[in-house]
Amino acid sequence: MNEFGKVTAAMVKEFKKIVGENAVVYGDGDALNNYSRDESGGEYYSHMPDVVVKPESAKQVSELVKIANKERIPITPRGAGSGLAGAAVPIYGGIVISMEKMNRILGIDKMNMVAIVEPGVVTNDLCRKVSEGGLYYAGYPMSVETSFIGGNVATNAGGSKVIKYGNTVHHVLGIEAVLPNGEIVQFGGKRRKDSSGYDITHLLVGSEGTLGIFTKIFLNLIPLPGKTVDLLAPFRDVFTAISNVGTLITESRTLPSSVEFIDDTSIALGSKYNNITLPFQEKAGAYLIIQYEGQGKSELESIYEKAGKVLIDGGAMDVFVADNRTNSEKIWRMRRNWLEGIKAFAPHTPTGDVVLPTSEIPKIMDYISKVSKEYKVQIPVAGHAADGNLHPAPMKPEKMGLNEWKEFSEEILSKIAMKAAELGGAVSGEHGIGFLKKDLLRKTKRDQYAIMKSFKDVMDPNGIMNPGKIF
Repeated sequence: MNEFGKVTAAMVKEFKKIVGENAVVYGDGDALNNYSRDESGGEYYSHMPDVVVKPESAKQVSELVKIANKERIPITPRGAGSGLAGAAVPIYGGIVISMEKMNRILGIDKMNMVAIVEPGVVTNDLCRKVSEGGLYYAGYPMSVETSFIGGNVATNAGGSKVIKYGNTVHHVLGIEAVLPNGEIVQFGGKRRKDSSGYDITHLLVGSEGTLGIFTKIFLNLIPLPGKTVDLLAPFRDVFTAISNVGTLITESRTLPSSVEFIDDTSIALGSKYNNITLPFQEKAGAYLIIQYEGQGKSELESIYEKAGKVLIDGGAMDVFVADNRTNSEKIWRMRRNWLEGIKAFAPHTPTGDVVLPTSEIPKIMDYISKVSKEYKVQIPVAGHAADGNLHPAPMKPEKMGLNEWKEFSEEILSKIAMKAAELGGAVSGEHGIGFLKKDLLRKTKRDQYAIMKSFKDVMDPNGIMNPGKIF
Protein backbone atom coordinates (compact mmCIF):
# COMPACT_ATOMS: atom_id res chain seq x y z
CA MET A 1 0.00 0.00 0.00
CA ASN A 2 1.24 3.47 -0.87
CA GLU A 3 2.29 5.82 1.91
CA PHE A 4 0.26 8.98 1.49
CA GLY A 5 1.11 12.48 2.56
CA LYS A 6 -1.09 14.67 4.74
CA VAL A 7 -3.09 17.73 3.81
CA THR A 8 -1.60 20.77 5.55
CA ALA A 9 -2.88 24.26 6.23
CA ALA A 10 -0.28 25.57 3.76
CA MET A 11 -1.70 23.31 1.04
CA VAL A 12 -5.22 24.49 1.77
CA LYS A 13 -4.01 28.06 1.38
CA GLU A 14 -2.65 27.13 -2.08
CA PHE A 15 -5.95 25.48 -2.98
CA LYS A 16 -7.82 28.67 -2.10
CA LYS A 17 -5.52 30.67 -4.36
CA ILE A 18 -6.32 28.29 -7.21
CA VAL A 19 -10.12 28.00 -6.89
CA GLY A 20 -11.11 30.84 -4.58
CA GLU A 21 -11.89 31.07 -0.87
CA ASN A 22 -15.52 29.97 -1.22
CA ALA A 23 -14.70 26.87 -3.27
CA VAL A 24 -12.75 25.13 -0.49
CA VAL A 25 -14.30 23.29 2.47
CA TYR A 26 -11.87 22.80 5.35
CA GLY A 27 -12.24 22.52 9.11
CA ASP A 28 -16.05 22.38 8.96
CA GLY A 29 -17.10 18.90 10.08
CA ASP A 30 -20.76 19.20 9.06
CA ALA A 31 -19.91 20.48 5.59
CA LEU A 32 -17.17 17.87 5.07
CA ASN A 33 -19.56 15.11 6.17
CA ASN A 34 -21.70 15.78 3.08
CA TYR A 35 -18.77 14.53 0.98
CA SER A 36 -17.92 11.50 3.13
CA ARG A 37 -20.35 9.05 1.53
CA ASP A 38 -22.41 8.13 -1.50
CA GLU A 39 -25.64 6.13 -1.89
CA SER A 40 -23.91 2.79 -1.20
CA GLY A 41 -24.79 2.99 2.49
CA GLY A 42 -23.88 6.05 4.52
CA GLU A 43 -24.63 4.27 7.79
CA TYR A 44 -21.78 1.81 7.11
CA TYR A 45 -19.51 3.18 4.43
CA SER A 46 -18.25 6.69 4.99
CA HIS A 47 -14.95 8.42 5.61
CA MET A 48 -14.28 12.09 6.17
CA PRO A 49 -12.12 13.91 3.64
CA ASP A 50 -9.52 16.36 4.90
CA VAL A 51 -10.57 18.99 2.40
CA VAL A 52 -13.09 19.45 -0.41
CA VAL A 53 -12.15 21.56 -3.43
CA LYS A 54 -14.59 22.70 -6.14
CA PRO A 55 -12.78 23.70 -9.34
CA GLU A 56 -14.42 25.42 -12.29
CA SER A 57 -11.96 24.64 -15.08
CA ALA A 58 -9.57 22.00 -16.35
CA LYS A 59 -6.68 24.34 -15.57
CA GLN A 60 -7.72 24.54 -11.92
CA VAL A 61 -8.09 20.76 -11.74
CA SER A 62 -4.64 20.39 -13.25
CA GLU A 63 -3.03 22.71 -10.70
CA LEU A 64 -4.72 20.86 -7.82
CA VAL A 65 -3.64 17.45 -9.09
CA LYS A 66 -0.03 18.58 -9.59
CA ILE A 67 0.18 19.58 -5.92
CA ALA A 68 -1.45 16.34 -4.80
CA ASN A 69 0.84 14.22 -6.97
CA LYS A 70 3.95 15.99 -5.75
CA GLU A 71 2.95 15.61 -2.08
CA ARG A 72 1.38 12.13 -2.58
CA ILE A 73 -2.03 13.24 -1.30
CA PRO A 74 -4.93 10.90 -2.17
CA ILE A 75 -7.60 12.38 -4.44
CA THR A 76 -11.22 11.25 -4.67
CA PRO A 77 -13.06 12.69 -7.70
CA ARG A 78 -16.76 13.20 -6.96
CA GLY A 79 -19.84 13.76 -9.08
CA ALA A 80 -23.36 13.82 -7.65
CA GLY A 81 -22.62 11.19 -5.01
CA SER A 82 -25.39 8.97 -6.38
CA GLY A 83 -23.14 5.93 -6.86
CA LEU A 84 -23.92 2.59 -5.24
CA ALA A 85 -20.48 0.95 -4.97
CA GLY A 86 -18.58 3.42 -2.80
CA ALA A 87 -16.47 4.92 -5.60
CA ALA A 88 -16.95 8.47 -4.26
CA VAL A 89 -16.13 7.62 -0.63
CA PRO A 90 -12.71 9.10 0.31
CA ILE A 91 -11.56 6.04 2.24
CA TYR A 92 -8.02 7.45 2.68
CA GLY A 93 -9.19 10.97 3.50
CA GLY A 94 -7.15 13.51 1.54
CA ILE A 95 -8.73 15.71 -1.12
CA VAL A 96 -12.21 15.36 -2.56
CA ILE A 97 -12.32 17.16 -5.91
CA SER A 98 -16.00 17.84 -6.45
CA MET A 99 -17.09 18.53 -10.01
CA GLU A 100 -20.34 20.24 -9.01
CA LYS A 101 -19.25 23.65 -10.36
CA MET A 102 -18.13 22.26 -13.71
CA ASN A 103 -21.73 21.95 -14.84
CA ARG A 104 -21.92 23.68 -18.20
CA ILE A 105 -23.21 22.32 -21.48
CA LEU A 106 -20.38 23.68 -23.62
CA GLY A 107 -22.00 23.08 -26.97
CA ILE A 108 -24.56 21.12 -28.96
CA ASP A 109 -23.24 20.53 -32.47
CA LYS A 110 -26.33 19.67 -34.53
CA MET A 111 -24.33 19.18 -37.71
CA ASN A 112 -22.18 16.47 -36.15
CA MET A 113 -24.84 15.37 -33.61
CA VAL A 114 -22.47 15.75 -30.67
CA ALA A 115 -22.91 17.32 -27.24
CA ILE A 116 -19.86 18.69 -25.42
CA VAL A 117 -20.37 18.88 -21.67
CA GLU A 118 -18.54 19.33 -18.41
CA PRO A 119 -18.72 16.39 -15.99
CA GLY A 120 -21.04 18.11 -13.50
CA VAL A 121 -23.97 18.41 -15.91
CA VAL A 122 -27.06 16.68 -14.54
CA THR A 123 -28.05 13.96 -17.01
CA ASN A 124 -31.67 15.07 -17.27
CA ASP A 125 -30.63 18.67 -18.00
CA LEU A 126 -28.71 17.45 -21.03
CA CYS A 127 -31.60 15.26 -22.18
CA ARG A 128 -34.00 18.22 -22.03
CA LYS A 129 -31.61 20.60 -23.75
CA VAL A 130 -30.82 18.39 -26.73
CA SER A 131 -34.50 17.50 -27.20
CA GLU A 132 -35.22 21.17 -27.88
CA GLY A 133 -33.24 20.75 -31.10
CA GLY A 134 -34.87 17.45 -32.07
CA LEU A 135 -31.97 15.36 -30.76
CA TYR A 136 -31.71 12.59 -28.18
CA TYR A 137 -29.09 11.45 -25.68
CA ALA A 138 -29.79 7.73 -25.22
CA GLY A 139 -27.14 6.94 -22.62
CA TYR A 140 -29.00 7.92 -19.51
CA PRO A 141 -29.41 5.66 -16.44
CA MET A 142 -32.44 5.26 -14.15
CA SER A 143 -30.97 7.99 -11.91
CA VAL A 144 -31.37 10.46 -14.78
CA GLU A 145 -32.72 13.25 -12.54
CA THR A 146 -29.85 13.19 -10.04
CA SER A 147 -26.73 11.71 -11.62
CA PHE A 148 -23.97 13.72 -13.31
CA ILE A 149 -22.70 12.86 -16.77
CA GLY A 150 -19.18 12.51 -15.36
CA GLY A 151 -20.33 9.88 -12.88
CA ASN A 152 -22.21 8.00 -15.61
CA VAL A 153 -19.03 7.86 -17.69
CA ALA A 154 -16.84 6.99 -14.70
CA THR A 155 -18.96 3.92 -13.88
CA ASN A 156 -20.05 3.08 -17.44
CA ALA A 157 -23.62 3.41 -16.20
CA GLY A 158 -26.47 1.52 -17.78
CA GLY A 159 -30.20 2.08 -17.61
CA SER A 160 -33.48 0.95 -19.05
CA LYS A 161 -32.61 1.48 -22.74
CA VAL A 162 -29.40 -0.54 -23.00
CA ILE A 163 -31.03 -3.31 -25.05
CA LYS A 164 -31.59 -0.87 -27.93
CA TYR A 165 -28.96 1.82 -27.48
CA GLY A 166 -26.20 0.35 -25.32
CA ASN A 167 -24.73 1.56 -22.03
CA THR A 168 -22.75 4.76 -21.54
CA VAL A 169 -19.59 3.61 -23.32
CA HIS A 170 -21.54 3.42 -26.60
CA HIS A 171 -22.28 7.15 -26.40
CA VAL A 172 -18.86 8.55 -25.46
CA LEU A 173 -16.88 9.87 -28.44
CA GLY A 174 -14.18 11.69 -26.54
CA ILE A 175 -12.89 12.67 -23.11
CA GLU A 176 -10.67 15.49 -21.92
CA ALA A 177 -9.04 14.37 -18.67
CA VAL A 178 -6.51 15.55 -16.14
CA LEU A 179 -4.10 12.66 -15.65
CA PRO A 180 -2.54 11.82 -12.25
CA ASN A 181 0.56 13.89 -13.11
CA GLY A 182 -1.62 16.95 -13.75
CA GLU A 183 -1.34 16.86 -17.55
CA ILE A 184 -4.49 17.80 -19.49
CA VAL A 185 -5.05 15.43 -22.43
CA GLN A 186 -7.93 15.00 -24.85
CA PHE A 187 -8.72 11.52 -26.17
CA GLY A 188 -11.14 11.24 -29.08
CA GLY A 189 -13.47 14.08 -29.97
CA LYS A 190 -16.33 14.63 -32.41
CA ARG A 191 -15.25 11.86 -34.78
CA ARG A 192 -17.07 8.53 -34.75
CA LYS A 193 -14.26 6.33 -36.09
CA ASP A 194 -10.62 6.11 -35.12
CA SER A 195 -8.38 3.12 -35.80
CA SER A 196 -5.25 4.96 -34.73
CA GLY A 197 -3.75 2.88 -31.96
CA TYR A 198 -5.15 1.97 -28.56
CA ASP A 199 -8.61 3.23 -27.66
CA ILE A 200 -7.74 5.22 -24.53
CA THR A 201 -11.12 6.98 -24.54
CA HIS A 202 -12.96 3.79 -23.75
CA LEU A 203 -10.30 2.66 -21.31
CA LEU A 204 -11.22 5.72 -19.25
CA VAL A 205 -14.94 4.91 -19.38
CA GLY A 206 -15.66 2.81 -16.30
CA SER A 207 -12.33 3.63 -14.64
CA GLU A 208 -14.13 5.22 -11.65
CA GLY A 209 -11.67 8.07 -11.21
CA THR A 210 -8.66 5.76 -10.83
CA LEU A 211 -6.90 6.93 -14.01
CA GLY A 212 -7.75 10.61 -14.13
CA ILE A 213 -10.41 13.30 -13.70
CA PHE A 214 -12.77 14.06 -16.58
CA THR A 215 -13.07 17.76 -17.44
CA LYS A 216 -14.85 17.61 -20.78
CA ILE A 217 -16.91 14.84 -22.42
CA PHE A 218 -18.02 14.46 -26.05
CA LEU A 219 -21.31 12.56 -26.35
CA ASN A 220 -23.04 11.01 -29.32
CA LEU A 221 -26.54 12.23 -30.11
CA ILE A 222 -29.18 10.73 -32.39
CA PRO A 223 -32.43 12.07 -33.89
CA LEU A 224 -35.24 12.23 -31.34
CA PRO A 225 -37.22 8.98 -31.60
CA GLY A 226 -40.87 9.11 -32.56
CA LYS A 227 -43.77 8.21 -30.31
CA THR A 228 -43.55 5.57 -27.60
CA VAL A 229 -45.92 3.04 -26.13
CA ASP A 230 -45.53 1.17 -22.85
CA LEU A 231 -46.87 -2.29 -22.11
CA LEU A 232 -47.45 -3.71 -18.64
CA ALA A 233 -47.58 -7.50 -18.47
CA PRO A 234 -48.35 -9.24 -15.15
CA PHE A 235 -47.32 -12.88 -14.68
CA ARG A 236 -48.20 -15.40 -11.98
CA ASP A 237 -44.57 -16.02 -11.08
CA VAL A 238 -41.07 -14.64 -11.55
CA PHE A 239 -39.80 -17.47 -13.71
CA THR A 240 -42.57 -17.21 -16.31
CA ALA A 241 -42.03 -13.46 -16.59
CA ILE A 242 -38.27 -13.76 -17.03
CA SER A 243 -38.60 -16.66 -19.47
CA ASN A 244 -40.60 -14.40 -21.80
CA VAL A 245 -37.84 -11.84 -22.35
CA GLY A 246 -35.87 -13.59 -25.07
CA THR A 247 -38.99 -14.96 -26.74
CA LEU A 248 -40.59 -11.52 -26.85
CA ILE A 249 -37.67 -10.06 -28.80
CA THR A 250 -37.19 -12.93 -31.25
CA GLU A 251 -40.82 -13.78 -31.99
CA SER A 252 -42.18 -10.23 -32.18
CA ARG A 253 -39.24 -9.35 -34.47
CA THR A 254 -39.09 -5.86 -33.05
CA LEU A 255 -36.38 -4.62 -30.71
CA PRO A 256 -37.94 -2.82 -27.73
CA SER A 257 -36.22 0.20 -26.25
CA SER A 258 -36.79 -1.20 -22.73
CA VAL A 259 -37.79 -4.43 -21.03
CA GLU A 260 -37.87 -3.94 -17.26
CA PHE A 261 -38.62 -6.53 -14.60
CA ILE A 262 -40.05 -6.04 -11.10
CA ASP A 263 -41.23 -8.68 -8.63
CA ASP A 264 -44.31 -8.82 -6.39
CA THR A 265 -42.59 -7.79 -3.15
CA SER A 266 -41.23 -4.68 -4.87
CA ILE A 267 -44.68 -3.90 -6.28
CA ALA A 268 -46.39 -4.27 -2.90
CA LEU A 269 -43.95 -1.86 -1.25
CA GLY A 270 -43.84 0.49 -4.23
CA SER A 271 -47.64 0.61 -4.34
CA LYS A 272 -47.75 1.96 -0.79
CA TYR A 273 -44.88 4.37 -1.38
CA ASN A 274 -46.19 5.77 -4.68
CA ASN A 275 -49.91 5.45 -3.82
CA ILE A 276 -50.46 3.50 -7.04
CA THR A 277 -52.20 0.20 -7.66
CA LEU A 278 -51.36 -1.95 -10.69
CA PRO A 279 -53.71 -4.41 -12.41
CA PHE A 280 -53.64 -7.98 -11.00
CA GLN A 281 -51.54 -6.75 -8.10
CA GLU A 282 -53.01 -9.29 -5.65
CA LYS A 283 -52.35 -12.21 -8.01
CA ALA A 284 -49.24 -11.34 -9.98
CA GLY A 285 -45.83 -12.65 -8.92
CA ALA A 286 -43.93 -10.35 -11.29
CA TYR A 287 -44.36 -7.76 -14.02
CA LEU A 288 -42.59 -6.87 -17.23
CA ILE A 289 -42.62 -3.26 -18.41
CA ILE A 290 -41.91 -3.03 -22.14
CA GLN A 291 -41.43 0.13 -24.17
CA TYR A 292 -41.45 0.40 -27.95
CA GLU A 293 -40.70 3.37 -30.19
CA GLY A 294 -42.34 4.04 -33.53
CA GLN A 295 -42.94 6.79 -36.03
CA GLY A 296 -46.71 6.90 -35.67
CA LYS A 297 -49.84 5.47 -34.10
CA SER A 298 -50.43 2.77 -36.72
CA GLU A 299 -46.85 1.49 -36.50
CA LEU A 300 -47.03 1.34 -32.72
CA GLU A 301 -50.37 -0.46 -32.80
CA SER A 302 -48.93 -3.11 -35.11
CA ILE A 303 -45.91 -3.54 -32.82
CA TYR A 304 -47.82 -3.85 -29.56
CA GLU A 305 -50.44 -6.18 -31.01
CA LYS A 306 -47.68 -8.63 -32.05
CA ALA A 307 -45.88 -8.22 -28.74
CA GLY A 308 -49.10 -8.66 -26.78
CA LYS A 309 -49.85 -11.96 -28.52
CA VAL A 310 -46.35 -13.27 -27.76
CA LEU A 311 -46.73 -12.33 -24.09
CA ILE A 312 -50.19 -13.88 -23.73
CA ASP A 313 -48.97 -17.07 -25.41
CA GLY A 314 -46.05 -17.02 -22.97
CA GLY A 315 -48.28 -16.95 -19.90
CA ALA A 316 -49.01 -13.28 -19.26
CA MET A 317 -52.21 -12.82 -17.27
CA ASP A 318 -53.06 -9.88 -19.53
CA VAL A 319 -51.24 -7.11 -21.38
CA PHE A 320 -52.09 -3.50 -20.64
CA VAL A 321 -51.26 -0.73 -23.10
CA ALA A 322 -50.29 2.70 -21.77
CA ASP A 323 -50.45 4.94 -24.81
CA ASN A 324 -50.71 8.27 -23.01
CA ARG A 325 -48.36 10.16 -20.72
CA THR A 326 -50.44 9.75 -17.55
CA ASN A 327 -50.64 5.97 -17.73
CA SER A 328 -47.01 5.64 -18.81
CA GLU A 329 -45.84 7.77 -15.89
CA LYS A 330 -47.86 5.61 -13.49
CA ILE A 331 -46.06 2.49 -14.69
CA TRP A 332 -42.57 3.98 -14.85
CA ARG A 333 -42.86 5.68 -11.46
CA MET A 334 -43.09 2.23 -9.87
CA ARG A 335 -39.88 1.17 -11.60
CA ARG A 336 -37.93 4.42 -11.17
CA ASN A 337 -38.78 4.61 -7.47
CA TRP A 338 -38.17 0.91 -6.90
CA LEU A 339 -35.39 1.25 -4.33
CA GLU A 340 -36.96 4.27 -2.65
CA GLY A 341 -40.17 2.28 -2.26
CA ILE A 342 -38.31 -0.52 -0.48
CA LYS A 343 -36.23 1.81 1.68
CA ALA A 344 -39.34 3.64 2.85
CA PHE A 345 -40.16 0.49 4.83
CA ALA A 346 -36.68 -1.03 5.23
CA PRO A 347 -34.23 1.91 5.24
CA HIS A 348 -31.09 -0.22 5.57
CA THR A 349 -31.61 -2.08 2.30
CA PRO A 350 -28.51 -2.35 0.07
CA THR A 351 -28.90 -3.11 -3.61
CA GLY A 352 -26.84 -5.53 -5.63
CA ASP A 353 -25.95 -5.25 -9.30
CA VAL A 354 -25.25 -8.38 -11.31
CA VAL A 355 -25.36 -9.04 -15.03
CA LEU A 356 -25.49 -12.29 -16.96
CA PRO A 357 -26.72 -13.66 -20.29
CA THR A 358 -30.48 -13.25 -20.62
CA SER A 359 -30.90 -17.02 -21.00
CA GLU A 360 -29.41 -17.51 -17.53
CA ILE A 361 -31.78 -15.15 -15.71
CA PRO A 362 -34.22 -17.91 -14.64
CA LYS A 363 -31.28 -19.75 -13.02
CA ILE A 364 -30.10 -16.73 -11.05
CA MET A 365 -33.67 -15.99 -9.95
CA ASP A 366 -33.97 -19.55 -8.70
CA TYR A 367 -30.67 -19.13 -6.84
CA ILE A 368 -31.80 -15.83 -5.28
CA SER A 369 -34.94 -17.60 -4.07
CA LYS A 370 -32.81 -20.30 -2.42
CA VAL A 371 -30.54 -17.72 -0.79
CA SER A 372 -33.61 -15.88 0.48
CA LYS A 373 -34.87 -19.05 2.17
CA GLU A 374 -31.42 -20.02 3.46
CA TYR A 375 -30.84 -16.66 5.15
CA LYS A 376 -34.52 -16.10 6.05
CA VAL A 377 -34.42 -12.67 4.41
CA GLN A 378 -36.75 -11.14 1.83
CA ILE A 379 -34.87 -10.24 -1.37
CA PRO A 380 -36.96 -8.11 -3.74
CA VAL A 381 -35.55 -7.96 -7.28
CA ALA A 382 -35.92 -5.52 -10.16
CA GLY A 383 -33.77 -4.90 -13.18
CA HIS A 384 -33.18 -4.40 -16.86
CA ALA A 385 -34.34 -7.82 -17.95
CA ALA A 386 -33.49 -7.50 -21.64
CA ASP A 387 -29.77 -7.00 -20.98
CA GLY A 388 -29.58 -9.42 -18.05
CA ASN A 389 -28.88 -6.77 -15.40
CA LEU A 390 -30.67 -7.50 -12.11
CA HIS A 391 -30.71 -5.73 -8.75
CA PRO A 392 -31.38 -7.92 -5.71
CA ALA A 393 -32.15 -5.92 -2.55
CA PRO A 394 -32.03 -7.91 0.71
CA MET A 395 -34.20 -6.39 3.46
CA LYS A 396 -32.91 -6.27 7.04
CA PRO A 397 -34.85 -8.39 9.54
CA GLU A 398 -36.46 -6.11 12.10
CA LYS A 399 -34.60 -7.45 15.13
CA MET A 400 -31.13 -7.67 13.57
CA GLY A 401 -28.57 -5.04 14.60
CA LEU A 402 -26.91 -2.82 12.03
CA ASN A 403 -23.38 -4.20 12.44
CA GLU A 404 -24.60 -7.77 12.10
CA TRP A 405 -26.74 -6.78 9.12
CA LYS A 406 -23.79 -5.15 7.36
CA GLU A 407 -21.86 -8.45 7.34
CA PHE A 408 -24.99 -10.50 6.67
CA SER A 409 -26.10 -8.45 3.65
CA GLU A 410 -22.57 -8.31 2.21
CA GLU A 411 -22.41 -12.10 2.38
CA ILE A 412 -25.79 -12.45 0.65
CA LEU A 413 -24.93 -10.06 -2.17
CA SER A 414 -21.47 -11.60 -2.61
CA LYS A 415 -22.97 -15.08 -3.01
CA ILE A 416 -25.42 -13.81 -5.64
CA ALA A 417 -22.65 -11.94 -7.50
CA MET A 418 -20.36 -14.99 -7.56
CA LYS A 419 -23.22 -17.13 -8.86
CA ALA A 420 -23.84 -14.63 -11.66
CA ALA A 421 -20.17 -14.83 -12.64
CA GLU A 422 -20.35 -18.63 -12.57
CA LEU A 423 -23.28 -18.45 -15.02
CA GLY A 424 -21.23 -16.43 -17.50
CA GLY A 425 -21.99 -13.00 -16.10
CA ALA A 426 -20.13 -10.38 -14.08
CA VAL A 427 -20.29 -8.94 -10.58
CA SER A 428 -21.38 -5.51 -11.81
CA GLY A 429 -23.40 -4.46 -14.83
CA GLU A 430 -23.70 -0.73 -14.25
CA HIS A 431 -22.94 0.38 -10.68
CA GLY A 432 -19.19 -0.20 -10.92
CA ILE A 433 -16.74 -1.80 -8.50
CA GLY A 434 -15.83 1.02 -6.12
CA PHE A 435 -14.43 -0.52 -2.96
CA LEU A 436 -17.41 -2.73 -2.18
CA LYS A 437 -16.77 -5.22 -4.97
CA LYS A 438 -13.01 -5.12 -5.45
CA ASP A 439 -12.51 -8.55 -3.85
CA LEU A 440 -15.20 -10.01 -6.11
CA LEU A 441 -13.53 -8.45 -9.15
CA ARG A 442 -10.20 -10.04 -8.26
CA LYS A 443 -11.80 -13.45 -7.75
CA THR A 444 -13.83 -13.45 -10.96
CA LYS A 445 -11.46 -11.72 -13.40
CA ARG A 446 -8.05 -12.98 -12.35
CA ASP A 447 -6.17 -12.55 -15.65
CA GLN A 448 -7.95 -9.33 -16.62
CA TYR A 449 -7.36 -7.96 -13.11
CA ALA A 450 -3.58 -8.11 -13.50
CA ILE A 451 -3.76 -6.36 -16.87
CA MET A 452 -6.04 -3.63 -15.51
CA LYS A 453 -3.73 -3.11 -12.55
CA SER A 454 -0.76 -2.69 -14.88
CA PHE A 455 -2.51 0.22 -16.64
CA LYS A 456 -3.22 1.79 -13.26
CA ASP A 457 0.42 1.46 -12.16
CA VAL A 458 1.74 3.05 -15.35
CA MET A 459 -0.71 5.96 -15.42
CA ASP A 460 -0.73 6.61 -11.68
CA PRO A 461 2.63 5.46 -10.24
CA ASN A 462 2.08 7.33 -6.97
CA GLY A 463 -1.35 5.72 -6.55
CA ILE A 464 -3.04 9.00 -5.61
CA MET A 465 -6.07 8.79 -7.91
CA ASN A 466 -9.06 7.37 -6.04
CA PRO A 467 -6.99 4.83 -4.09
CA GLY A 468 -8.70 1.73 -2.75
CA LYS A 469 -11.21 1.62 -5.58
CA ILE A 470 -11.32 -1.29 -8.06
CA PHE A 471 -7.89 -2.50 -6.80
